[in-house]
Parts: sequence; C-alpha cells; structure tokens
Amino acid sequence: MNNRRFLSACCGIALGLLGGCDQRLSAGFTIGQKAPSVATKTLADVGGDFSKITTYRQPDPRMYQYSIDKALLTGKPIVLEFATPGHCTNCDEQLQVLKAILDKYQGQMIFIHIDQYENPQAYKAYQVMGDPWTFLIDKHGIVRFERAGATLYGELDMAIKQHLL
Repeated sequence: MNNRRFLSACCGIALGLLGGCDQRLSAGFTIGQKAPSVATKTLADVGGDFSKITTYRQPDPRMYQYSIDKALLTGKPIVLEFATPGHCTNCDEQLQVLKAILDKYQGQMIFIHIDQYENPQAYKAYQVMGDPWTFLIDKHGIVRFERAGATLYGELDMAIKQHLL
C-alpha cells in the first residue's frame, strides 16, 4: 500500500508540474510565432577568418554562410543553433550533432551556428540565456521547435522531419 501512495504522489506532482508548462521560448514568445530577424556575421563578413565568427575548434563553413535575417528571406527551413563552445563543453558536442544532421539534410535547409562572443545581438534578440539552444524555423519564418540544452541526433532528426519537411 505504501508503494501505491508513493506512486500516486509522484504522479500527482508530475502532473502538476506538467500542467504548469506551456511551450514558451527563451524569447518569451510561443511556438508558432515569427522568428526574430537579426543581422549576424557570416564567414564572408569576416574574410574567411573563423576565429572572428566562432570559438568552435572544428568549424564547418556551411554553418556560417547566412545571416539570420538573410536566411529568413530564402524560403528555406532553418536550423538555428546558439552555442558558445569556447566556454561550454555541451556546446562543442551539440555542434558535432549539428554537423552530422547537416550532412543528412544539406541543400534542403539552412544551418546556422551563432556564437555568443561574435554575435551577441542575436542572443539578445532571441533572449537566449545559456547554451546550447536549438530553434527550428519553417520556410515561412515561423518557429516550430525549440530546445534548451543538448539535443541528441535522433531527437533533432525527428523534430526536423516532424516540423520542417
């Protein structure tokens, strides 16, 4: 009988916590709203010098081709990753996941990595606190998915299939 009471109490607490959840983004808007359009540095803007755009040790040029504002005008879905690997081990790992997903979906969508040190205005526009933080934006510029913290390959792949393709 004690186990039943304990399980019942745990379920009640969990339901109470879930009942208070609403899909709020870090920016304080809900999924389904327009993504903030903000100019961010591209690899071309910094003359091809990765050190002026990211603290990532193994940068992939495909993640630095578009500014957020320009990407939103292309009519392509966007995977937007806020990560500052210069001070975040999880960010480094998250960017490895992003590179693997990019290999799978290259040409179908745009992938953008935003580093806090080099594009703080984007962190401010999205009101991202902490990283990594992943946003999926559809071809109309509407945020369809967000995730704070690390996202596994399978989770990100499923979210892309469900929300963007």
